[in-house]
Amino acid sequence: MGSHTDSTDPHAVPDLPTPATRAGREGLDALLARPDRALIGLDFDGTLAPIVADPDQARAHPGAVPALAALAPKVASVAVITGRPPGVAVRNGGFAGVPGLEHLVVLGHYGAERWDAVTGTVTAPEPHPGVAAVRAELPGLLDRVGAWQGTWVEEKGRAVAVHTRRAAEPQAAFEALREPLTGLAARHGLIVEPGRMVLELRPPGMDKGVALMEYAREISAGAVLYAGDDLGDLPAFAAVEKLRSDGVPGLLVCSGSDEVPELRDRADVVVDGPGGLVALLTALAARMP
Repeated sequence: MGSHTDSTDPHAVPDLPTPATRAGREGLDALLARPDRALIGLDFDGTLAPIVADPDQARAHPGAVPALAALAPKVASVAVITGRPPGVAVRNGGFAGVPGLEHLVVLGHYGAERWDAVTGTVTAPEPHPGVAAVRAELPGLLDRVGAWQGTWVEEKGRAVAVHTRRAAEPQAAFEALREPLTGLAARHGLIVEPGRMVLELRPPGMDKGVALMEYAREISAGAVLYAGDDLGDLPAFAAVEKLRSDGVPGLLVCSGSDEVPELRDRADVVVDGPGGLVALLTALAARMP
């Protein structure tokens, strides 16, 4: 798809990859044929932004905003779907006030909160009371389990996440915490969502699949691309597969990681992290009328 480009030319447009599945090829064809009906759904951490040890320091890939600003005016909508509060994603992504991104939306907290670039405001319901209860009990639980060394808690407003990436043995710490955190979450009406060396405690019914499906229906999307990198993106992949079965073409993109083979193996296209995704979005924008 697309002509060969000279990799030494800084202005060359990257080639579009050929999706590995028939459904993916149909999804890409639909995106290119009717971009005005296309929804581009994107995770943030690990997809638009490289994974870093401290999520507060995560920033969008340098090419992400220019690629989105070129693509967004040609499609029905671009939606960043993340577990972060939407304001944090907007700040870390550098999305506010960018020409071309006037109609970007950020569906934060898995769709529980929404930021619209057109108004610059966040809309949100009341938080689940279980989150405050879990937040209060977490220090004591981590102390009893002996998990303080190298682990840390990220406050996410409508959820709480426990990270193990900084531990001496990240995977062992992750496995040791899974059962006690699941029990803590259940006592307060929450669930545990595992990710890449992180366990997130949040209300049920909040996931990227629900957020993507509801937004796709809201805008009557005629084709959908979703790109993600983590276990938390599997529900969004499932949503695209459901949309396909309902006659809405879709393309599944994995921001490649050997840490999450479940996502990679279900994707139509695997790109090399945020840099690879930027190249894909740039190529899409260049080929859309």
